[in-house]
Formats: sequence, C-alpha cells, structure tokens
Amino acid sequence: MPSVCFYFQVHQPYRLKEYNFFDIGHDHYYENEKLNREVMNKVADKCYIPTNKMMLELIKKHKGKFRISYSISGTALEQFEKYRPDVLESFVALSKTGCVEFLSETYYHSLSFIYDKKEFKRQVEKHRDLIKKYFKQSPTVFRNTELIYNNEIAKTIEDMGYKAIVCEGVDRILENRSPNFIYRSPNCHSLKTLLKNYRLSDDIAFRFSDPNWTEHPLSATKFAGWVHSIAGNGELINLFMDYETFGEHQWESSGIFDFLSQLPTEILSHKDFDFKTVSEVAEKYPIRDDYDAHDLTSWADTERDLSAWLGNSMQNEAIERIYSFKERVLATEREDILDTWAKLLTSDHFYYMCTKFWADGDVHKYFSPYQSPYDAYIYFMNVLTDMEYVLSELLKQKKMPNAKKNTAVDSLNINALTVAGDPNEQVTNTEVATATATYSSNLKEDVLNKVKSLAKRVSAKNSISKSSPKKVVSKEASEKKKTTSKSNVKTATGDKKIAANKKTTKPTSKKKAR
Repeated sequence: MPSVCFYFQVHQPYRLKEYNFFDIGHDHYYENEKLNREVMNKVADKCYIPTNKMMLELIKKHKGKFRISYSISGTALEQFEKYRPDVLESFVALSKTGCVEFLSETYYHSLSFIYDKKEFKRQVEKHRDLIKKYFKQSPTVFRNTELIYNNEIAKTIEDMGYKAIVCEGVDRILENRSPNFIYRSPNCHSLKTLLKNYRLSDDIAFRFSDPNWTEHPLSATKFAGWVHSIAGNGELINLFMDYETFGEHQWESSGIFDFLSQLPTEILSHKDFDFKTVSEVAEKYPIRDDYDAHDLTSWADTERDLSAWLGNSMQNEAIERIYSFKERVLATEREDILDTWAKLLTSDHFYYMCTKFWADGDVHKYFSPYQSPYDAYIYFMNVLTDMEYVLSELLKQKKMPNAKKNTAVDSLNINALTVAGDPNEQVTNTEVATATATYSSNLKEDVLNKVKSLAKRVSAKNSISKSSPKKVVSKEASEKKKTTSKSNVKTATGDKKIAANKKTTKPTSKKKAR
C-alpha cells in the first residue's frame, strides 16, 4: 500500500531595513519592522489562515485518513506570535487533531552546519524546545534548511537521536533509481532518508498556474492518476513544498484551493493508497538502498546545490564575516546580542545577494525586499560594521566595569564619517553616497571594491577611535554635514519602495526561498 507523504516548509525571515552608511554607529536596530509585519499579514491572509482552515476540514472530512507534516522555522513562529497569533492558534488546532506532525530544523533557518556545528546543534535544540512549547510534540524527524543534505549531516542527525531526515531526491545521486523508496546514508546505521519526489512536487508548487505548461490546467483527478501509476513501483511518494504554495505562490484565482480540497478524495479513491506523516512512513517502510551524497545538495535552483546562497564573492564574504563574530558575541554573555547575531545567520540574507540570471534569478528577485543583490549586500555589510562596533564597546565595558560607562548599544553616537588616522584618507559623505549610488546602478566590480574599501576604513576608524580620539568633528558641524549628505543620498538613490510589494509576476519554476 503506497503512502503519500505531504510535508510543507513554513518560513518567514526577519528582513533588514535599508541600513545605510550613515546609520553606522547611531542606529542599532536592524530589522524592517514595517515590512515584516506587512509580509506576515499578506501571507497570513492569502495562505496560512485559509489553508489551515482547509487542512482542518480535510482531516475531519476524511476522519483522520488525511495526514500532513510541517516544518516551521523559529523565526516564523516568533513572527506568528508577534504579528498574527491567529495563525499560531490555527497551527495549534491542527496539532490537536493527531493527524499533523512537526519536524525539527535550525531555529534561524541558517547554514550553520557548514560554518559552525556547535551553533547548528544549539539552534536545533532551541527549535525542538519551541515545538514542544507550542505543539506538545518531540520531533523525531529532521529537515535541514532548504533540504541541505550530505552524508556528514545525516550522520550528525543520527547521532543526535533522530530516526529520519528529509532531503531532495537528486538525480545525479539516485542514478536512475526511484525516489519512492526509503534510503540510508552509507555512514549511518538506522537513520532513514526520505527523498522528495521533485517532479510531482514541482507540478503543484511551480507549474500549477503556468499556462505554457503542456499539462495545464492540472486537475486533482489528473494528478491523482499520476500518483496511482506508481503503484507497484514505489512504497511512498514524498510531496515536499513551501506551504506558501497555496494562495501566495499560486494565487487563489489559479484554482489551487479547489485542487487541494479535491486531492485527498482522489488519492484515497484507490484502495491501495493512504496518507501518512513523515515519521509514520519512516516507521512503516524498510530501507531499500544507500543514498551516497558526498557533496552538499539542496532543493534550490536548477543546480540543487548551495550556489543560491554561496555562489558569489559577496555572499561568501558576508557569511564568513558574520560567523567570525561568534566568539565576541558569546563573550558579551548577553542573550539579546546572541539573538540579534543569530537572526543575521538566516539564509535568506545571502539568498537576496544571489546574482544568478534567467529563471533562477527571477525567483530570487521575487522574494528579495531589495532592488538588487548589491543593495542586499551593502545594507547587510553596513549592519555588520555597526554590530562589530557594538560588540567592541560592550566588551570594553565588560573588561573595565569601573570605567565611565558608555552605555554601549543604547547611546553609541560616534560619527561614522569622522574616520581617524591619516587625514588624507578621511571619507566624506559625498564620496560614500556617490559610491553607493553608482554601485547600485552600474553593478560594476570596481565600484564593489570601492564600497568594500569604505567599509574597511570605517572598521579601521572604529578600532582606532577607541585609543586615539584625535579626529573629532564638532557635534554641530557633524550634524550639519550628516543632514546634507543624507539628503544627497536620498536624491541619488531615489525613494526606494519595497520590491516585494511591487512584484506582479510569480515564479513558475524552480525552488525558491523568500
């Protein structure tokens, strides 16, 4: 009896505001509160609330035969509680049916396994505690951020006590084998690897509303027929996708909710088929073969590797720099600083910096709140420069508790433009504004180098200014200069509107984050 296993990823990042050069040293709050609230309200009204309502109705209608699994990131759960508690309540209602399972993942939807395994385990444990708190479940199945997977991850997860892990069914590893069986990493003993059937999953997630697709329009009857054709050639069909597929990526007008409401009936019309959660299929079916993944894979883009987040020098520089802060973050012994730092590890920040073109590039642009990947890079790096300064001040106070308190992050007011050191190297507001604006519009490597150079000089200024206050600009002159230059920047860069609110086209193919 083949089982259909529905698993949905639910994730919302904390988006950063357009943090410009002049905010460094003055503004230590980095999130775009307004945008985060707007996006949550939009997706809640279009997807989470109506889809959860339908899922609850389907579970009741089919008397427990319709079963589903979710993996909800910690940052999404936090924002449910903060902005839309009704969404959180609707997930809790689903959990009480006994037909819904919640998976483990990294709390901040991060790439921490690659950069810091201790931080990875901290985030997984923190997320498990949150799932226990809200849904009274102790997850036994793990999904890594964006289904990132290899043998080493599988072994780590097995050692952490999990029974199964979900990942993409990558053709180059399967080598003509079917994803519709349970596999195992060769270095594991009992951990079961569940592979996404990406062809059937993407028919719903990406191609459903594409009028150019030869199978358009897709009915529940047609799709169920494809699933039923697997009978005798597979034991489980893993349909893994973003939960936002329903109502957000595929709009209500596409007929996606009608499709969803009819699908369980069509699937169950074949007496040999049923629905099960991820742990239920892992429990029922045996391991049939090895899935030997030496390289890291994911469900992102056509490559199904890590190039969506680590494909260019901007992404690599940004992620290596934020992870380099860890020891200083821990040294502050401040939970709020640790949380701020960990939110900057969220993979979406690096996804926005992707410079791919064609279809994959369109998907990245769809989810980015910025006008270009270069803007995403500049704002992120400006935030890191400020955070580095905050850490420096906090640690200085910690070492000298009896010294005159600078009140650190609450009152830092160092003029970011009064670069100490060689007076010939002083950075001017106009210089920065021109470089940033030109960089954003022309996207040239030499301008990128210019911005990097400016960032380094500000960083150098921060370290020098602690011991040598010789280049102090009067407060009055500084404020006048700052006001003039901010005006210049606004004129140069234009009044940027949130890209996410301007998008009218929807992705029709490939995997995406948000």
